[in-house]
Amino acid sequence: MVKLFDGGAYLVNGAEIISDGANAMAEIKAKTGKTISKEEAAKNTMAYGILTAHNTSGNDDKLKIKFDAMASHDITYVGIVQTARASGLEKFPVPYVLTNCHNSLCAVGGTINEDDHLFGLSCAKRYGGIYVPAHQAVIHQYMREMMSGVGKMILGSDSHTRYGALGTMAVGEGGPELVKQLLSKTYDIDRPEVVGVYLTGKPAPFVGPQDVALAIIGAVFENGYVKNKVMEFVGDGIANLSTDYRNGIDVMTTETTCLSSVWKTDDETKAWYLTHGRLEDFRYQQPGDITYYDGMIYVDLSAIKPMIAMPFHPSNIYTIDDLNANLMDILDEVERKGASQLESDKVLFSLKDKVVNGRLMVEQGVIAGCAGGTYENICDARDILKNHNIGADEFALSVYPSSQPVFLNLVENGAIADLMIAGATVRSAFCGPCFGAGDVPANNCLSIRHSTRNFPNREGSKITNGQIASVALMDARSIAATAANKGVLTAASDADFELSRPQYHFSKEVYDNRCYFGYDKADESVPLRFGPNITDWPSMVELTDDIILKVVSVITDPVTTTDELIPSGETSSYRSNPLKLAEFALSRKDPAYVGRAKEVQKAEKAREEGKAPEEAYAELGKVYDVIKAQFENFDSAKTGIGSTIYAVKPGDGSAREQAASCQKVLGGWANIANEYATKRYRSNLINWGMLPFVIDEERPFENGDYIYVPNVKEAIVNGAGEIPAYVVGDTLKPFTLKMGALTADERKIITDGCLINYYRS
Repeated sequence: MVKLFDGGAYLVNGAEIISDGANAMAEIKAKTGKTISKEEAAKNTMAYGILTAHNTSGNDDKLKIKFDAMASHDITYVGIVQTARASGLEKFPVPYVLTNCHNSLCAVGGTINEDDHLFGLSCAKRYGGIYVPAHQAVIHQYMREMMSGVGKMILGSDSHTRYGALGTMAVGEGGPELVKQLLSKTYDIDRPEVVGVYLTGKPAPFVGPQDVALAIIGAVFENGYVKNKVMEFVGDGIANLSTDYRNGIDVMTTETTCLSSVWKTDDETKAWYLTHGRLEDFRYQQPGDITYYDGMIYVDLSAIKPMIAMPFHPSNIYTIDDLNANLMDILDEVERKGASQLESDKVLFSLKDKVVNGRLMVEQGVIAGCAGGTYENICDARDILKNHNIGADEFALSVYPSSQPVFLNLVENGAIADLMIAGATVRSAFCGPCFGAGDVPANNCLSIRHSTRNFPNREGSKITNGQIASVALMDARSIAATAANKGVLTAASDADFELSRPQYHFSKEVYDNRCYFGYDKADESVPLRFGPNITDWPSMVELTDDIILKVVSVITDPVTTTDELIPSGETSSYRSNPLKLAEFALSRKDPAYVGRAKEVQKAEKAREEGKAPEEAYAELGKVYDVIKAQFENFDSAKTGIGSTIYAVKPGDGSAREQAASCQKVLGGWANIANEYATKRYRSNLINWGMLPFVIDEERPFENGDYIYVPNVKEAIVNGAGEIPAYVVGDTLKPFTLKMGALTADERKIITDGCLINYYRS
């Protein structure tokens, strides 16, 4: 089904894979009559060409990228614009799309969501942006329909910013990286490795894009095969996939932890651009005759079966057939893993109690968002459900078309009517089900969803309040088959249906009549509309010569998601108020964190005011005494005091910068980890002036311990890879903190205290 190559591989004439090895070059010459170095063959990837075309550094290995366009939704754009304003923003230098697909629903008892939407519209007018009102489109569908282009690069403040199937390299990053682009700066990275994804064969009619995506995620996530790399899709199997199908696979590459993705383009891609009235954005794109990849994933599409990702990660995959055949054994395994991941005595995670007469019963189905709400997915779901109904019991089905143009065409071809008659409820374009803000199931229920993630709390439950629900990811086709079977888990391969696949007609007038198109029309006379919840960032001090860190949370899970660092869902309504939002930091993982961090912050605020920190936080007195016994020149006035968290591998999942900024506004000065799950989370830490420390050794400290890091500022300025540190007890216990590579700008951002300070200086 999915095979990973050990080491690199060559792709010859886009069709034949040759493993890298001693005889590889001889074999290539025998087949092509050509000789080429590995270094030159690596330049024949599509990714290399796109990255080079957007690089401004003059060094093909140290990239400084300028993007063609950007996108943010209404959880992130207020903070981005506020940060950019504080840093000197005058106008948007590139097309910047502000969508309103995350907090589209009203806030109960308040106006804050719509206040932010009015702020966004006023920003589009003042700075020259594109504004997509609520319910018009989910962010990534709009970018596909209106902003993609073969060979382009797009940056988005959402982790699922992926338009590779349309020939566009897109990257999801935290807000500060978008701020840099708004200030005409660059996205600075070392040239990423490129992994080929060779698709061959043709999927069965009952297999959808989510099935293919889950199979790939299951093969590569845990081993980090594509972490921070570019996935480049090639192979004869691509010709057997529609563009909608390709988009559905592509958007899920985020769950592999890759940096970006890109696909070869063909006549099918051309037809898609023609349908959307943008033929000028199309060109044929494919790798060179002899192309070297740093790894290769071989996917036989014909061998893919309907898949399910069980709670609580998209990589926790099984075929639905295997699950149904070994139900109690697999559920027992999932329960054990889930309970370990939740680490909570307030909830009992159970699935075996949902087995009735030997079959797994599901309470809810959802087809939604950038992954599930596409035209073809919903049409195929209609075909499976036609002449069936979902019943009048617990099971419910909700369908969210990904954009108003998609919705309109589904109305015109009768799909919406058929779904409604079957018992489904049809909603507007909204991302809520993907992050826990819509269709929240009841306690202890299981929801099957064609959406992007199934992390804890992504369905809206609150574990710390004793509420637990679970999400399993499935393709729309198997969700429809389950719905037709009244909630009994059913693979689409067991359904009797015939696909109609009605032709799609894009209606751009939907956007022309409602969206604001203001790029290159900045009007500084337009006042910004501030709601009472929109506040500026608090001031942040520069890095001191030395620092003392108190460990205020220790997380030993194998992976910590950004949702666990700052919950999504209802908390996102406070995204425009940094101090209020910070109150929710780690609330679903370590509820005591905020209080501990605030106590430490009292000492730092006292220091900044010229007072004695130990008077504000008494236990510092003993810490100072221990340090002075070894460091005679210790100066508390030049020693910053902050909190830090330890996590084994933090930052998987969302690109939301708040995972870092909430720690910062609570006085956090660092993270300590064995590794970082994604580049974007590490970048978020850096851009908020936090030190992304790494330790290789066994953790030498416990929660509540103090760590002294002398000469830390000098170490950062000089680019030191290893920094001496000490655990403060009765004596100082030395250990080593490591710092991965930092660019000159990143070092300056950290020493200045944050990105805002960096631009001000």
